Formats: sequence, C-alpha cells, structure tokens
Amino acid sequence: MAERVLKVAIISFTDQGLEIAKTLQNEFYRSKLFTTRIVEETKDRKKIDSVDELMKLSFQKYDAWFFVGALGICVRSIATYIEDKKTDPAVINIDDQGQFVQSVLSGHIGKANNLTNQISRILQAQAVISTSSDLQNIWSLDTLAEQYNWKTKKDANFNEAISLFVNRKPTALVLKVADKGTEILEKTVPDFVTIYYKVEDVDTSKYELLLYVGYENIEVNIVSLAFYAPCIALGSGCAKAIEPPLLEMGLQEELIKQGIAIESVYAIGSADIKANEQAYLDFALKYEIPFITYNGEELNTVEVANPSEIVKAKVGVYGVSEASAVLISGIQEWLVEKTKVITLSGKKFTYALSISSGYKRKAIIAIVGAGSGDPELLTLKGQTILEKADCILYAGSLVPEALTHMAKEGALVRNSASMTLEEQMSIIDTYYAQGKSIVRLHSGDPSIYGAIQEQMTIFDAKGYDYYIVPGISSFQAAAAYLKSEFTIPEVAQTIILTRGEGNTPTPKHENIADMAKLRATMCIFLSAGIAKKTQAELLEHYPEDTPLAVLYRVSWEDEQVWTGTLKELTSIIKENKLTRTVLIVVGEAVGARKNRSWLYDDKWQHIFRKKSKGFKPLGKKQ
Repeated sequence: MAERVLKVAIISFTDQGLEIAKTLQNEFYRSKLFTTRIVEETKDRKKIDSVDELMKLSFQKYDAWFFVGALGICVRSIATYIEDKKTDPAVINIDDQGQFVQSVLSGHIGKANNLTNQISRILQAQAVISTSSDLQNIWSLDTLAEQYNWKTKKDANFNEAISLFVNRKPTALVLKVADKGTEILEKTVPDFVTIYYKVEDVDTSKYELLLYVGYENIEVNIVSLAFYAPCIALGSGCAKAIEPPLLEMGLQEELIKQGIAIESVYAIGSADIKANEQAYLDFALKYEIPFITYNGEELNTVEVANPSEIVKAKVGVYGVSEASAVLISGIQEWLVEKTKVITLSGKKFTYALSISSGYKRKAIIAIVGAGSGDPELLTLKGQTILEKADCILYAGSLVPEALTHMAKEGALVRNSASMTLEEQMSIIDTYYAQGKSIVRLHSGDPSIYGAIQEQMTIFDAKGYDYYIVPGISSFQAAAAYLKSEFTIPEVAQTIILTRGEGNTPTPKHENIADMAKLRATMCIFLSAGIAKKTQAELLEHYPEDTPLAVLYRVSWEDEQVWTGTLKELTSIIKENKLTRTVLIVVGEAVGARKNRSWLYDDKWQHIFRKKSKGFKPLGKKQ
C-alpha cells in the first residue's frame, strides 16, 4: 500500500517568513502556500487578504497547517475552528526567523509532533514539543491503535489510563499476540512497565494499570486499556435465509462466551453457496471486515476436526466453519472448534475460530546476517532479534564474539564452529519444542556463502517457521573501506560475487576466466589458497594494471588491506601469508573518481524534481 501523502497548508505573514514557507513547500510534496505578502501567484501559491476567511473555509480540509509567524497569531487564527482532537488537523508554528518549531494542536493523533521534528530537521531549528509522553520518551497510548492497526472498544477509558501512564505508575503489559507492534513495545518498554504474556500471570495488587494487546475480553480489578489485534478468523455455516439480526446477536453472544473480543475478528468465511447470504453480508458490512467464500474443492483441502456426513451429503464438503476458519487464518488449528447454535427463530448456524498464523506466539528461527565484522554494522532488526532471543548459535570462526554480548540474561549462547549440523539441530529442536526464539547467526549476509540452504532443507522437512534477516556483506564493507562505488557510469555497471575453484568444484559455466570477459567489478571470496590460479584466469581478460584490493577481515578490529594492481595479486597473498577470511576485489571501479551520474544533473527530471529550462533528453546533442 502506498504511503498516504499529507495535504498541507502553509501560511506566512512576513517577507522572512515567506522564504521559510517556500522552503517548506518544496519539502512537502502536496502542499499549498498562503501569504499576506506580495507573491507571484500559482495554483499552489496564493495571496490572501483575510486569515479568518481562509480558516473558516479551509481549516478542516487540510491534514496539517504550518503557520510561519508569531505564535499568538496562530493561536487566535485557529481558536474558533477547533472541534475535536480526533479530527482536528495538525497545527505547527514556526517563528519567521526559523529558530523554533512548535507543535500546537493534534500532537499525537494528527501527527503534529512528528511533523514538528521533521520540520526542525529541515530548518535546523529547535523543536518544541510539550506532550508528556513525548518528553518522557514513552508510548503515546492514544495513537498506538492507529500505529499498529489495532482496535479498542468504543468505551475505552483512555484518559484515566493515560494519566496513570504518563505519571509512571506501576504498569503491567500483557502481550497475548506477536506482531510488529508488540515487537516495538518489547524493545522500548519503560522501566515502570513489566511484560507478561498471559493475563492470569499478572498479580494486579502490584500494579495500578494493565495494558493488553491480544484478542481476549479482559476483566481485571485495576484500570485497564486493551488493544485488539486483527487476528481472529471466523468461519461459519448457516441455515438458508437466517435472520441477519439473529445471526449477529448469536455470534456476539458466542464470542463473549468464548472470551473473544469481536474487535479482533478480521474476516468471516463460509462456502460459496453462501456468497449472497444477507446475514453474512450485513455482519461483514457492520464490522468492516471482508466476507470470504470458498468452493468445495478448497474447503476439502482442510482436514476438519469435526467432519459431518450430513453436510457432506448436502454441499459436498465435510465441514464449512472449521475449514473456512483455517483457510482464512493460514494455520491448521482452532481456538474454538465447530460449535452449533440455535437462534430464537429455530434456525441454526455453526462457527469456528482460528488465530491468524501471523499473530500467534510460537517458536521461530531467525537466520540473521551478522554483518562483515564490525558489531555496529549489524542491522537494527538483527540487534533487536539478538536481544530477545532465547537461543543463539553463532559461527565463532567468522562472527565476532562481541555480537553475542547483546543476548539477554539467561539466553543460551553457543559457538557452532566445532559442531556438526546434527549437533546444531539437536539444540534447535529442543528450543523449538519449547516455543522459544532461536537465532542462527551467520557472517556477512546469509545469502552469500552462508551455508544456510542445508539448514533450511531440514527446517522445511520438520515444518519449522523461520525467516532470514539480511546483513552487510564483506564486499559492501570493502567498498566502504576503499571509498569506492563499485558501479560507475561508463566504467562498470555489474558486480560479480564469486569464488575460485579449489577443493570445492564450481559449475562449469561459472569459471572465473569466462566471467572475466565482462571486465566487471569482481569480488572473489574464499580464494586466497588458489591465488595463483585465480590471477592467471583473471589475466586472460583483465589488463595486468587493473586496480586490485586484497582485504583481510575487513571491518574487524584487526583488518588489513592491500591495494595495487592485478599483476601483484599472488605476491600480496604470498608475502603476507594470507590463507582465509580474505576478499579479493578487482576492476576499474576500485578507487575510481570520474564519470558523473545523471541522477542529480540539473538537466535530468524525475517525480520529485522538475525539468530545467532547455532540457534535452539523454543521447541527443546539446
């Protein structure tokens, strides 16, 4: 989904302020500038005579207003037109010297605080934000639902919860589900908040506030605020022409009985023959969720827990509610198996509930790229995963041990360098069975000589969930060290990552001599032991004076780098007794400093920069 572009209005009152307003208009793609000063008018830049008239006609039509001038003018201009913090636009005031940027209205919901920080960076000004949660760098409870696609109940007690939270009262946070939002909450948890994963584990006598993220209706004896993730798939079958109000009432009562919040139901499903069943259509419309139907072949792909011969005889499938719940959720299990309900009119319906596979707390394996060696080159995502992991297996001969210092207290951390694949899998099996978080930490980027294919084959066979987190490869660290761009216009537009053929054979169509014909930037891994052979193959097509770099443990504390030309490759390797963790880079792009890119040329246009006058297309005479 494309990111929504804010509709911004900018208003200025002085000549100095007008220049600041023009700068901001260039930065905010969909913006209009209004000013009381003389200005050359365009469709997006207008002179106004009355600020009050502009506010009266347009205040609620924009997502954000930037006032450039005195704060008093801003406050008086908007006072009459403020309606509700849930619907009012963001308002930011900038003094006409560009020294201070102040969030005035709708700091959280309207995103005025975020915009204030953004504008302060553009103008190199001081951001002024007065909301307590931002000053304390703690969560804004009133925007969490919007941020992470959660819902709250209409009668949610925000004010009391926010008051307790910003006053740093002891708070319990229950994370029943796992998604991007809960990951961030775990990472940024304030010191007065304790995390739990089940409501029943919380001793409420120790807390004044309970925050909850999940799908259950919760009842506790302290102030609580629940956020409901869209994670419950509702499968259902029903009698023909069942009354819509009775179906809705029946489903509501059953969800309450099961302790499931209706706010977490994100889709309802049934068989194709029910595609026009008004009761389902009305339910889906009212709760703003999709109604999904499946044909018999699709429903029969699911092995249901409670097969029915009667349903099979009528519609050709063994179960509708359980099967459709599984197909929607993507997981072959149910929170609630098929349940039959009789409405007040005597008509029947069935339902089943499953939790979406993307929200269930379960064991998972992360294959993480450790980067090229410098711990600071680990990605932020990789760091977050390491800090939360219950088990970390790392390739000690290739990954700095310092990275494992990020592990939480109590985590198992083992060097896999001396282990067989079977020994590694024994540890992974144990932790996976316990529903734990497991990290397999590989050097560089796992996709490049990472030896992960054989592990993933086993994970697939066992049905394990896993994912890959990219890392900074040594060839990227090499480019940074050499201060080189490996792709330069008219010099090299291709990077080849390869290795020479030693004890491990390479495919016949991938020998270095053939690839050397391209004269691309070639990064050669795992080949220090066959440097003489590699050099000879490269010299078949590269000139002997082609720039060369030999990098040993690049970005590690003990890194060493030699530069020269291709004819010196063997001597560099031999004289320095290099045998392993060596990267060879050869090509004209190494250290090159010529050839301008068209990307930032004033004659080149793109969506964010308009064509200069006199522009002529590339490839034609100027």
